[in-house]
Order: sequence, then C-alpha cells, then structure tokens
Amino acid sequence: MISLSLEHPGTDFRPNPFRQFQHRLIAFLFHPSSDRWLSLLRIGIGIQVILYCLSLRSDWTHVFAQGTEGWVSRDIMEAVAKVQAPLVPRIGWLVTVGSYLGLAEEKTLSLIWFCLLVAAIFLVIGLFSRTSAIIAWFLYLTAVNSSGLVTYGVDNFTNIGLFYLLVAPFPDRMSLDRVLWKSPIKNQHLHGFFRRVLQIHVCIIYFFGGLTKCLGPGWWTGESMWMALTRPPFNVLPVSIVDSWRTLLPLIGIAVCLLEIGYPVFIWPKKTRLIWLLAIIGMHIGIGLMMGLYLFALIMIILNLAAFGPEFIFRHDRSENFRSATLG
Repeated sequence: MISLSLEHPGTDFRPNPFRQFQHRLIAFLFHPSSDRWLSLLRIGIGIQVILYCLSLRSDWTHVFAQGTEGWVSRDIMEAVAKVQAPLVPRIGWLVTVGSYLGLAEEKTLSLIWFCLLVAAIFLVIGLFSRTSAIIAWFLYLTAVNSSGLVTYGVDNFTNIGLFYLLVAPFPDRMSLDRVLWKSPIKNQHLHGFFRRVLQIHVCIIYFFGGLTKCLGPGWWTGESMWMALTRPPFNVLPVSIVDSWRTLLPLIGIAVCLLEIGYPVFIWPKKTRLIWLLAIIGMHIGIGLMMGLYLFALIMIILNLAAFGPEFIFRHDRSENFRSATLG
C-alpha cells in the first residue's frame, strides 16, 4: 500500500527565528492604540507654547531685537547658531522678509509673537491642527535658535513635542477639526506606531540622562543637588532650608538617578507602570516648585502623560485590549 504525503519534498517546517522576531517587532511597533495620546500631546504642547509666549510678552523685543536694542545682540546668538546648523531657521530670516514688506523690526517681532500665540491657541482647541502645528513648530524653532544663549532644556523638549505634532495622524476625536469637518479618525495601528515611537524616545531620554548622572560622583554625594538648589537663578528655596536637608541630599540624588535609569525597565510592565509614572511626575513637580523650572516640569509631564498616561486618565483606554500581556 502506498502512502501519500501532502508535504512537499524538502519543505522545512521548523520555526524561523527571524520571521518570529519580525512578527513580534511589527506587533510591538504597530500595537493598536486609541487617539487619546494625541489629544493629550496636542493640548499639552499648545498650553506649553501659550505659557512660553505669555512669559516673554513684555521682554520679547528685548530678547530678539538686533544690535543695541536687545539684551544680547541677536546677531551674536544667530551667528553661533549658524555655525552649529547653517540651515536651521532663525528670526533674522523673518525680520529680513518683513523689511522687504516695509515692516519695521519691532512690528515684525510683534507679529511673530502674535502668530506663535494664535497657533498655540489653535492647537489647544484642535482647529486646523496640522497647519497650526507646522506654524508653531517653525516659529518656536526660529525663536529658540535666535536666543540660544538664554535657552535651556525646556526648549529642546518643547521642540520634540511640536515635531511629533508635525507628523502625527490628525485629527483626534477631541479636536475641533473632528467636529467641524467630520474627518475620519486614523486607524488604531497607525496611532499605536506614533505613540510607540514617542514612548521609546522618552525612555531613551531618561535612560541616558540617568546614566550621565550615575557616571559622576556629584549625584551620589549630594553635591549636584546642593548646587542645583542654591545656584542662581534656581535658588528658589532659602539656603537655610536646603542646608537643613543636607543629610537627605545624597539620598534624593541617588533616588533621581535610579528613577531615571530604571525608567525604561519599569515603565513598560503594567504592574509597575503607574508607580513609575507617578514617581516621575512627582519628581518633575518637585523640580518645578523647588527650582522655579515650571515650564520644564510641565513639558516633561506632558510627554510622560502622552506616552504612558492615557489608560490611567481615560476610562475608554483602560477598557481597551491592546493585545499584549505586559506592553501597551
């Protein structure tokens, strides 16, 4: 009796490790996610830019004016920026365009401030979200590159948030665009991809920030904490209060190091995600209150909530099955 086999001669039915890795990678990057993360990011970044504009309203001209009109000559700051990145836009470009149109420098600077503020307001309400994100990103980038000597980390992180809005899959369901134009919501896998990239980006930021702190002795001895809390203009707390915490400063410094370097490990599992998210948010609230870095604290909280917070804020996201036991 002849037995027939359905298997093709030479066919190897052993599992292919490369294909398994490929499928897992695709499932990880394109996990289904709602658009709530985008709503949080859009509204948060809009508020961040509004506060930035309002904080500089009375000093905008002094910061960006050319020559002797400004606190630090814009020519100097833009020359430094030009050496580092010749093609990055600067306010001087817009002032030149304004001069061709017959606008004085002061009026051009005021117009830039007004347009940035309006674009940020439109981001908050979700009106013309894509166009508003492009305008806000471009104008904010020009402002940052023209005041490089007086900027710090908050501007880099705000630019990161604006860039994600630049390429994000708009509209989100909480935007006015969705209500007015009835635009369809992008599929959950596309939202999952963009959110996943943001999550990975935030993890990289914290890991290398924590690693840098761990490599130096200052955070282990408390010296870096002391300097951060007593050095002008971040010396919001009286020195006497900081001095009374002297014995706690090394412990606080070590906690910050461990919190940041452990972020990529403990933020992913569902069992530890909320604990680590609350700890990081608490750390940034402390930085904002004790050092006066309110905008820096706000932008970091926004990025964390957009990346890992929707399921803890929105009931709909808590009830969703993201097809993963530990990641999502």
